[in-house]
Amino acid sequence: MKVEINISEEINEPYAVIYTNEENAEIKRVAALIEDSTAGSNIITVSDNERFFVLRPDEIYMIRVENEKTIVYSQTKKYSSGKRLHEFENLLGNSFMRISKSVLVNLKYLDCVEPSIGGMMLLILKNGCKDYISRKYLPAFKKYLGI
Repeated sequence: MKVEINISEEINEPYAVIYTNEENAEIKRVAALIEDSTAGSNIITVSDNERFFVLRPDEIYMIRVENEKTIVYSQTKKYSSGKRLHEFENLLGNSFMRISKSVLVNLKYLDCVEPSIGGMMLLILKNGCKDYISRKYLPAFKKYLGI
């Protein structure tokens, strides 16, 4: 990947533009690295009935869309959020990976993976949360694992 840095006195705040012919995992990883380095520590606001909580990305184990609602799983609790899954994907960075159309997991809390029916795999997190890795996302997941 080529990198070009332009210095201009007219620019008040640094910004990055990535030119590419397709959005792939490498482009997303680079964008997440740039955002993570400039954003400091991201905070995520979630709710549990009428109370609001602030979570750091390292407190989130999994994010799943259930009945058209975004549910955020921590180690022991689950919360709801008004954000969509793709917003979390952009916000949380490269320690999170989409494993299906409706699930994003924190790879830091991966416990094990088991083969399942039809070429799918069952992912189990350290807090006991389980979900299937769909065939569409399986190649990227296997690449992450090095298998």
